[in-house]
Amino acid sequence: MPLTRITVREGMSDARLQQLSALYHQTLVEVFEVPPEDKFQILEILPAGALIYHPHYQTGRRDQGFILFQILAGKPRSTAVKERLYARLAERLHAELGIHPDNLMVVIQMNGSEEWSFGQGRMFRQEVSL
Repeated sequence: MPLTRITVREGMSDARLQQLSALYHQTLVEVFEVPPEDKFQILEILPAGALIYHPHYQTGRRDQGFILFQILAGKPRSTAVKERLYARLAERLHAELGIHPDNLMVVIQMNGSEEWSFGQGRMFRQEVSL
């Protein structure tokens, strides 16, 4: 049940933004153990002056193609799953959209199922397998 804010700089076409969204969701389903129908994203397009980042911090080079993925996830994932998500997302976006891996930043925040309500004023209760 992740909720993701995908932030890009203005100038990305709607078609490319939709392709980015779809590839990201496919990667969540494939690697992050997300059901296919569990798709909640905020696509945020900011003017150049409103997306501020260091061009080299912890990576080789960052340019105007920088994309920030902020993932709020209610189900804990192992370190190995998170590492596979980062690697597969970078690989897929580079191969299919030509986005350089240095232009990707992913931040995952965790919370519990009791912090979610999907509607009808009811708290989400995740079934626990014993």
